[in-house]
Amino acid sequence: MRSLIPAAMRWISAMATIAALAPSPGHAAEDPAHWPTRPIRLVLPFPPGGGTDTLARIMAPKLGALLGQSIVVDNRAGAAGNIATDIVAKAEPDGYTVLMGFNTALTMNPSLYRNLPFDVQRDFKPVTLLASAQYVLVVNPDLPVRSVQDLVNLSKSKPGQLNYSSSGPGSPLHLAGELFKARTGADITHIPYKGGGPATIGLLSGQAQLMFGSVSAVMPHVKEGKLRALAVTGLKRSDVAPDLPTLDQLGLKDFNVTSWYGFLVPKGTPNPIIDKLAAASQKVVQMPEVREAMAKQGLELSIDTPAEFADLIKTESATWSDLIHKMNIHAE
Repeated sequence: MRSLIPAAMRWISAMATIAALAPSPGHAAEDPAHWPTRPIRLVLPFPPGGGTDTLARIMAPKLGALLGQSIVVDNRAGAAGNIATDIVAKAEPDGYTVLMGFNTALTMNPSLYRNLPFDVQRDFKPVTLLASAQYVLVVNPDLPVRSVQDLVNLSKSKPGQLNYSSSGPGSPLHLAGELFKARTGADITHIPYKGGGPATIGLLSGQAQLMFGSVSAVMPHVKEGKLRALAVTGLKRSDVAPDLPTLDQLGLKDFNVTSWYGFLVPKGTPNPIIDKLAAASQKVVQMPEVREAMAKQGLELSIDTPAEFADLIKTESATWSDLIHKMNIHAE
């Protein structure tokens, strides 16, 4: 029982800090030029212990030091990121509640889920992009293909016989596969698994013949010769796998499927606060120790102005909306 006391005290302290972040009734609006004057709540749509949580906790003290206030990480996992996103959408637009958003929740979920309680375009102001990661098109090495064109040709010669695995219906891995089908005419069949790990195992075991996997999940198997990599899905070559061509370079112009993370705040947050938060955040992610932590998660530095980040969200939302409705894809 005694060993539980420190953990309980830490939990009580964290909850008290989070509770203190919300302004009391009648809290007077402060001058944005003086922001921040109290702790900032950083809401994550991921559980503790994951790669993005690790990145956030490395960034938090450094960002807090630049801003002169502590950054409290608040994990609100669940519903494919919709819970955390909704919390921030409904928060006061005063700069004291910040979302670490990711592309699935911001650009895919609005078309995958009906009646979401928030509207990304209406309820948020983008601050800055922080990091991104590409996916890798990999095949089981028993498949007699050495290039993307080989794969497409083989799939057309054996219609419906090649399976691609994903982490579930509506997941980025699934949508990447469907976009590949739409752009190339490849005749491949989707096999959904309950997560990226099981999807990779399905490919390794031969239940599936190909997949679009995360860099961190599949590249160790590529290096061991257990999988064969054909291409990456971004518009530039990956720092992690610089020898692999992009699908864009191979003729699928503007094929761009990545996972990315960035800060957003509620609509109505004053621009001076957004600019100050963006500048400080961009300084933090360029610190060597932070870039090293990102690299361990297969993430690459990606920073944008608020306007550029807003354009990215708008462009990708349109791309995924078109594909999701055309292919009649629904999230489970």
